[in-house]
Amino acid sequence: MDHYRVAEVDGLSFSYKHTPLFKDLSFSLERGNIYGLLGKNGAGKSTLLKLLGGQLFAQGGTLSVMGENPQRRTPSLLGEIFYLSEEFPLPRMKSQQYLAMLTPFYGRFDHERFAQYAAEFDLDLLQRLDQMSLGQKKKYLLAFGLASNCRLLIMDEPTNGLDIPSKRQFRQIVASAMSEERTFVISTHQVRDMEALIDPIIILDQGRVIFNEGLDTLTDAYVMDLVSVDPGDDVLYKEKVLGGWMVLRSRAQGQSGQSLDLETIFNILVEKGGRL
Repeated sequence: MDHYRVAEVDGLSFSYKHTPLFKDLSFSLERGNIYGLLGKNGAGKSTLLKLLGGQLFAQGGTLSVMGENPQRRTPSLLGEIFYLSEEFPLPRMKSQQYLAMLTPFYGRFDHERFAQYAAEFDLDLLQRLDQMSLGQKKKYLLAFGLASNCRLLIMDEPTNGLDIPSKRQFRQIVASAMSEERTFVISTHQVRDMEALIDPIIILDQGRVIFNEGLDTLTDAYVMDLVSVDPGDDVLYKEKVLGGWMVLRSRAQGQSGQSLDLETIFNILVEKGGRL
């Protein structure tokens, strides 16, 4: 496995009973990145995260995470993965008991860093975990995952339940915890909340990855323009907006235009099947 690659997926297939979800799914993840995983409802984002974390097993093809098959769930691999799911229970205990129970599984867990993150999130570590609000629970688990120093941190809709100041804290703390040796994968519908944090972008659509690149590959090549009349079909993409139509065109040298935002990029690529 390439030293820079954290995960390699080749020809993977997965179904729920008789409903196929993935067939011949292939892509790779490289270390040192904060990936954004996007897709419509039902595209399989949560399933893909669970496959990467060894919580679900592929039914065909190959999946390698840090050179190992996550299906084997070896302690060496699980100690390098932290999975923050969208829905989670926390036990009827306080933080001190929780840390004593779980930190031995993470050999590089940094207790000082955990205390720092907890303070930044304004968490009461004397409160019982199951009595925390949804947002507090998410911040607690995020602080734990970041302090674990694991190499692969997987987050499913991490900003759901967070208020606006907490979302800003989330972005700042995640960015500060990033290093060349770590890889974060964030699945989200909150595109505008995550736009300044996630890059590269992975887009799932109809059981396949239609995009897995840095945003600059598109923002350097295309711009949006506002026109007053319907441009017809002779454009790469158009969208009706207040005051006219937003159209996508190639960025020729020296030409100006509105930069593409992540939400627009997602809509264009899904409509175009990943091709422009």
